[in-house]
Amino acid sequence: MILNKDTAKKTAELLLQINAIKLNPENPFSWASGWKSPIYCDNRIILSYPQIRNYVREEIAKQVEHLYGKPDVIAGVATGAIGIGMLVADYLGLPFIYVRPEAKSHGRQNQIEGALEENQTVVVIEDLISTGKSSLNAVKALEDSGAKIKGMLAIFTYGFDVATSNFEKHNLELHTLSDYDHLIEQATETNYIKEDQYNTLIEWKKNPSEWQQ
Repeated sequence: MILNKDTAKKTAELLLQINAIKLNPENPFSWASGWKSPIYCDNRIILSYPQIRNYVREEIAKQVEHLYGKPDVIAGVATGAIGIGMLVADYLGLPFIYVRPEAKSHGRQNQIEGALEENQTVVVIEDLISTGKSSLNAVKALEDSGAKIKGMLAIFTYGFDVATSNFEKHNLELHTLSDYDHLIEQATETNYIKEDQYNTLIEWKKNPSEWQQ
């Protein structure tokens, strides 16, 4: 869910500006899942741009406070959201932890790194939502450790139906600074894309797993 349209468009503009999001309908990207896509998003690039990372940090932090007050802990999902999650926690003056995709096979075999006590309230930070599977895997690990999850905030989502369904099944609230629809709107208004590229991007969103150029 988008809380603020202006924030959504501004975030999209900044992500395009630093190539955290790349649009290339003529030469699609190949995702790890095997999907072909005219868009690729790598929000870790944000950390290399101080002004933009500060904007993202403050906008997420403001939304955390608006939606949930101050939780006991901020959790980042490894590895993409460790950096921005830590920045948000620092801005709010809160403890930070992060969640691995699975427990380590050595040492203390932790999946959750950092201090987490049972029944503490947690807001989870993500960088990107595609299907939501890895994000919800992190949430389950936190819940299994006794945490009370208040919600999740992410920088960007593709807005896939499968992600919406996955979050609804888990009964978890998701908010994002920006999403695919606001990205396309911003790219169109600023002439970042042409009409034929717009049409391709709209068609891809309808059935991304089966899309072919």
